[in-house]
Amino acid sequence: MAAPGEPGGEAAFARRIDPEREPGLSPEQRRLMAEVERAQRHRALQRRLRGRNTLLALGIGAVALGIYGYTFYSVSQERFLDELEQEAEAARARARARAESAAS
Repeated sequence: MAAPGEPGGEAAFARRIDPEREPGLSPEQRRLMAEVERAQRHRALQRRLRGRNTLLALGIGAVALGIYGYTFYSVSQERFLDELEQEAEAARARARARAESAAS
């Protein structure tokens, strides 16, 4: 692939160097290279952690919604309050009947 301005020439690729063995680098250039490499590793770690955090948040949200949905489902299935209400109504009716028979 030709680089811009070089008809038919090969594009130059960045080559990896070892800063400790490269003879022409000043201490400031070596420090700057180490700092840039540290920043790149930090960004890569942040990207990886962001993905993990997203998956964890989705998992926790799914569990919370599942518990919430199951709670509503199980509460809607419970009929014991209806039975208690029927028993209370029957007891009130019996009490009214006794009160009426005692009054007469």
